[in-house]
Amino acid sequence: MNYQTFQNLNYVWMSIGVLVFLLLLKVPAPYGRHSSAKWGPQINNKLGWVFMEAPGMILLMFFVLTGAIRQNAMSWILISLYLFHYLNRTFVFPMRLRTRAKKMPLLIMVLAIFFNLVNGSLIGYYFANFAHYTITDLMGPRFIFGAILFGCGVFINWDYDNRLIHLRRPGETGYKIPEGGLFRWVSCPNHLGEIIEWTGFALMCWNLAAVSFIVWTIANLIPRTLSHHKWYKRQFGDYPANRKAVIPFVL
Repeated sequence: MNYQTFQNLNYVWMSIGVLVFLLLLKVPAPYGRHSSAKWGPQINNKLGWVFMEAPGMILLMFFVLTGAIRQNAMSWILISLYLFHYLNRTFVFPMRLRTRAKKMPLLIMVLAIFFNLVNGSLIGYYFANFAHYTITDLMGPRFIFGAILFGCGVFINWDYDNRLIHLRRPGETGYKIPEGGLFRWVSCPNHLGEIIEWTGFALMCWNLAAVSFIVWTIANLIPRTLSHHKWYKRQFGDYPANRKAVIPFVL
């Protein structure tokens, strides 16, 4: 595949992401608190997380290890950051969830596998065939600013995932209003952190495959965050009226 064809594939993938964004604004993705048996067979949610998150990093590494380009230090830093996120999301995060026999629709797992396969393939194929980073890129302002964003996003994402996990005491299954920190301003700071994280990654990588990933991250997370926010307000009559969904004071 030549470079222009690869670029065109990314444009098509981003266009699909925009359509998915518009669809999810109307139909919330049916997992977590929005899950429903009407969406078909269910699977254990912890097992579902492992199955749906692993394929992307596996395919990315397949392309990297079998590709035409020998990766340099800059490329390996970027690849390692991607793997760092997905190793946590695949194996650490689901094992920490305090959910007992909770299910997710098998359909959601299959769709997430497809997303991660495409995303991992596009990013992996870029590194395997088109990446030509230099030491100048590593020391440049775009990489440094992107690295700061990535680090801040990871910290926010992990910290607020941890806070949400620990809202439930062992054995509890209900929902509570989260309080403190960024929860003063937004309902889902963990989602905000992930958006910041992958925005930083796209800046560091500076290629269309990474941009398509942040487009899809926004397409998935913004509608989900809005659904969470509406759910909180329906569920709790005393939910803070000034709290936004994901972007403080804005959205």
